[in-house]
Amino acid sequence: MAELTLVEAVNDALHTELARDDSVLVIGEDVGVAGGVFRATAGLRDRFGPDRCVDTPLAEAGMLGAAVGLCMAGLRPICEMQYDAFSYPCLDQLITHVGRYRWRTRGAMSFPITIRMPYGGGVRAPELHDDSPEAYYVHTPGVKVAIPSTPADAKGLLAAAIRDPDPVVIFEPKLVYRTARGEVPEGEHVVPLGKARIARAGEEVTLIAYGAMVPVCEQAAESSGISCEVIDIRSLRPLDEATILASVEKTGRVAIVHEAPRTAGFGAELAAVIAEKALLHLQAPVLRVTGYDVPYPYWQLEDLYVPSVERVSNAVRQLLDF
Repeated sequence: MAELTLVEAVNDALHTELARDDSVLVIGEDVGVAGGVFRATAGLRDRFGPDRCVDTPLAEAGMLGAAVGLCMAGLRPICEMQYDAFSYPCLDQLITHVGRYRWRTRGAMSFPITIRMPYGGGVRAPELHDDSPEAYYVHTPGVKVAIPSTPADAKGLLAAAIRDPDPVVIFEPKLVYRTARGEVPEGEHVVPLGKARIARAGEEVTLIAYGAMVPVCEQAAESSGISCEVIDIRSLRPLDEATILASVEKTGRVAIVHEAPRTAGFGAELAAVIAEKALLHLQAPVLRVTGYDVPYPYWQLEDLYVPSVERVSNAVRQLLDF
């Protein structure tokens, strides 16, 4: 197996899937000639031609609307949003059309659209380049959502999304685009949607996270000296409740970590599932370590905003002291 960075694994997945299936194509801003702002689509246009790696205008709503039409023509488009918050103009297309068409056609039509976007902070980027909008997408019926934290999962989840008959949004944590390295299977590699990963086994506290917060939780577990089990949920929708509940039943203490704002963040959904299905196993209240209910701050303050190893470690100690 090759050792790749996370963004190299994304590029590997795109090359593999376009070569495997002639109906797959990539559309987005600067994905062709430039190879993407993060080089995730490098080499696709040269290898597969301008009809399968298409540079679009700066119009996210138009891009996703075009993807709907491509699906109706039997193709499987992959849309790249350059940055997380750039996707907001296309939310109308997603909510009004993409998530509803299978239902609207009584299952007669499928809409295998994959929407990729880098997300999250920690890279000293300007406004509208650091958001964590996963909750908007998870809340949309008919849309699946996955977030990798390792290069192998970045390739495998993207392949699963491309092959899925329903629309799937893949958030890629840009903070670890080039710092997360790991072995990635060569050739075809699929990680099923709806299956969590136990990133670190433990007995005393369960830490639940996804994306760039998984390594933060792993570092907190290592530095705290406490036996923490780290669950990388990978797939937010569908959600692997069984793995989460089994860990909670074992440890009795849970902290949920994400960098999105706290109110109505995905951590609230996880906490609700745990309260409904594992309440009698809890030995302490479920804690959330999150971003704050403010617009993502400018770079001078972002280290105070994004959950840190220290904040997660404090939550672990608070759970044990309860």
